[in-house]
Order: sequence, then C-alpha cells, then structure tokens
Amino acid sequence: MTAPSLAQAVTAVRTSLSPHLDDAAGGGRLGVAFSGGVDSTLLVALAQQALGPQRVVAVLAVSASLAARERREARRVAAHLAVPLVEVVTRELDDPAYRANAADRCYFCKHELFQRIDDDLAAAHGLVAVAYGENADDVRRPDRPGARAATDHGVLRPLADAGLTKDDVRRLARELGLPTADKPAAPCLASRIPHHTPVTAQALQQVERAEQALHDLGLTELRVRHHDDLGRVELGAAALSAVRADESLHDAVVAAVVGAGYARAEVDGRGLRSGAFTMLELTARPSA
Repeated sequence: MTAPSLAQAVTAVRTSLSPHLDDAAGGGRLGVAFSGGVDSTLLVALAQQALGPQRVVAVLAVSASLAARERREARRVAAHLAVPLVEVVTRELDDPAYRANAADRCYFCKHELFQRIDDDLAAAHGLVAVAYGENADDVRRPDRPGARAATDHGVLRPLADAGLTKDDVRRLARELGLPTADKPAAPCLASRIPHHTPVTAQALQQVERAEQALHDLGLTELRVRHHDDLGRVELGAAALSAVRADESLHDAVVAAVVGAGYARAEVDGRGLRSGAFTMLELTARPSA
C-alpha cells in the first residue's frame, strides 16, 4: 500500500471526525486524549488542520502513573502545537480492579479517563466528541485492553480509521516538524509492575525515581521493571551496547537503581521489550 501523503492524512482524519462534529451546535470541539507521545501529538496536529485550531482541545490525564518528566514534556509539546491543554486528575488507583493489575489493567485506566472527560470536561469545554491516538498497528495487537474502554465510551480512532501505521505516524510527524517524531514510546509507570502484583503509589514512585536517575545518566529509551526489591533495567539497543562496552557505565546504572530504593538491580541482556508483562500473560494462557 502506498504511504499516504500529508494532505491525504488530513482528509482521512476529517472524514473520520466530521460525522461527529459537523452538526454540533456552535461548532463543537474535539477532545483528544493527549500524552505528548507521537501518536496523540500527530492526532492533535491533523485534527487542527482538519477542523481548525479553535476546535481541538488536548486532555492530559494526571495521576501517580504519569511520570513528572512526561507531564512536563506533554506541556511543552502542547505549547508547540498551540493547543489548549486541560489536565484532569484521574483516580484509577481508587479502583480495586486497577490495583489488582491483571492483564486488563489498562481497561480500567482508560475507563477512568474517558469517564472523567464525560462527567467533568465535556460540558465545560464544549466537547462533542473525544478521540485518542490508536493507530492501525495498535488495532492488530492483542495487548491493548484500553481499546475496549474506548469502544465503551464511543471514543474515536481517527488515525486507525485512516489506516495510518506507526511508520506512517512518525513519517508524517517529521513532515510537520513535530518535536515527538522520534520520541520513544513511554507507557505509564504501572506497565513496569508484573501482572497480579498490586499497583501502589509507592511502587510507582520507586519506578519513577529509578528511571529518572537513569535519564540523568544520559540514557533515554528504557524501562525499570519492578520485582519487589529487584529493579530490572531494560534498555534500547544503543544504550544496551554502551552499557555492555563500558563497565563503569554499567556500575553507574546499577548504582542509580539501587539509589532509588531497590535492594538489587540488574541489566536485562534481552534489551527493551514493549509490553513485556502483558504479552507474557497473554501467551501463557491456554488456547481456546
């Protein structure tokens, strides 16, 4: 399939959104669930072109599972886009089903966000539709329970509707000069906790301290997986090669994680594995 041009992507997003916004009294606005990542940033940019900049609002969920550095980055990206940014406090940690941390944990997180938008933000900001940055590759992944919450709340998926893959998203983001075009994926802090280990504010804070310490060392694409008193570090390919080649850097990584409160730390030689805990859970299930 030929990669869509920017003009074609804008047209496709407009086609996806128009039925939900064109008849809105007073030219209703679109709320975009916004993280400051490449998908939601491109969605905001395309929606601004498709609808007009005054009809798009970015909504950032703020909770213990959002790292402070990601919140700062989301604010910076929103300012670059000149899009209004609304920060909504979500309380997924109050939900026992979320804290239980089964493989469908993300469902309860997204449900909480979309419910907050419905209850607290829609009327206040004139939102007549809500969208999020699911792309065409995400649709094919089995580890996306948040998609079910989006369906339950009638949340739109313009990027997926337009057939935009992750490669398309990054290419279009570069064409638009978006600062997130090459940003690594940054899932929430709860993704670092193995399924069926309860999610607590204390564990999330420990993960955040450890990851921030590694960022302070100049490392970027990384995860610190939380195994009680062990912090297991996953690194992107370049960083893993650097750590393997430099014993002092390896020791600094271990010291940084221990300094964040873990009794032990190790570098995972398999490198960074997106969705590691959820995919392990899903593949361990017996076939129907």
